Amino acid sequence: MIKSIAHVTVYVLNQEEALSFYRDKLGFELASDMTVEGGFRWLTVRTKAQPQLELVLAEPKEGPLLSKDAADKIRGLVEDGAFGVGVFETDDCYKTYDELVAKGVEFTQAPVEQFYGIEAMGKDNSGNWFSLTQPSN
Repeated sequence: MIKSIAHVTVYVLNQEEALSFYRDKLGFELASDMTVEGGFRWLTVRTKAQPQLELVLAEPKEGPLLSKDAADKIRGLVEDGAFGVGVFETDDCYKTYDELVAKGVEFTQAPVEQFYGIEAMGKDNSGNWFSLTQPSN
């Protein structure tokens, strides 16, 4: 039986720039940063409130998991903003939105009330979209 999700892969265009974005702008903490055989860099971040779930910041590169063609296609889709990272939950969407905008985070939608809560839509520095959501109580 599967009991939890431990890692979710987010394809990014540049790992170092993605680390800076997720750590310095969104407030994630570095969980792992190691280079393994073949030059593959295992780079993960997580939130302090949910340390058991890590985002793997991976550059789409040819290797054991991806062909060159697949890596090139994924890179193009990332550049086109076709992928979403997920939903980042906050206690105060308006306040967090203002804080992130002040740090230079790009949003495509300011906070709006939805039937499930208050939501803003942003993008990471690779073009992946994310939802910043304050759930309804």
